[in-house]
Amino acid sequence: MPKATAARRREKYSLALCRRIQALHPPAAAAALWWLGQSGFVIKLAGRIIYLDVFFSAMRSRRTPPLVLPRHVTHADVICGTHDHIDHIDHAAWPKLAAASPEALFVVPLLLRRRLIRELGLSGTRLLGVDEHQSIQIGPVTISAIPAAHEFLDRDRKTGLHPWLGYVIQGDGLTIYHAGDTCLYEGLENTIRRFKPDVMLLPISGRDARRLKSGCLGNMTFQEAADLAGHLRPSLVAPMHYDMFTFNGADPRRFTAYLKVKYPRQQSLIFHHGRPVIVQKSKSHFLRVVANKRRQAGA
Repeated sequence: MPKATAARRREKYSLALCRRIQALHPPAAAAALWWLGQSGFVIKLAGRIIYLDVFFSAMRSRRTPPLVLPRHVTHADVICGTHDHIDHIDHAAWPKLAAASPEALFVVPLLLRRRLIRELGLSGTRLLGVDEHQSIQIGPVTISAIPAAHEFLDRDRKTGLHPWLGYVIQGDGLTIYHAGDTCLYEGLENTIRRFKPDVMLLPISGRDARRLKSGCLGNMTFQEAADLAGHLRPSLVAPMHYDMFTFNGADPRRFTAYLKVKYPRQQSLIFHHGRPVIVQKSKSHFLRVVANKRRQAGA
């Protein structure tokens, strides 16, 4: 496909998807989630639109092209990054997002806040930091931090702050846990349990000596992610961080198959790029999942 034609298709798809995100209004006690590849999600909850770990930049090594162009994101209320890797905090894209959504706030690990303010040229009033045992209230949405162990459970020696985080997002009676990039570590399960998540989004790309030697830090294996979900029993669990790079991928079907055998009552879902999933909690606290399988405009 000629480059100009591919660019026009990406432009059309991005604009159509952003319009769909803006137009979809989840009912009460519900959230809509769109997966944009890797660990990137858009979450529409309590009337707010949250972009979380979205990877916007085009790279030759990408297997999944960018689904959304930053200039089309004119509706964001909150933009979150769990740690400072390009596929989670995209330095080239964030200033463009700040311009396209001038009222949006940015949430990052507190340890990184001052440096990111300098490097990205964003106002300190818009770029907020959070760490363990801390929460940020943005309108009706609360964002809390859980330390992550991206191969290592690192802490800054001077401040004790963490460079890798997961986020718990709460609003309208729903709780969503996005793990960021993490391995299991002692205490993680109990920390998550305190929040009683309805939805868990977990990385499954795993880790090994070859990747670590090349500087690619690891995550949970699909078996470890399944065990974490099986122990915590959220209403829904979905895998992430497996589709973007050939050298750092995984098969999500192995995750759901293992979960089905070992924890047959645990509900799981494999997201499709750019397709919304609506989760709604009933009065009996049962979470209903509606997977929208309509073909997206421009796809």
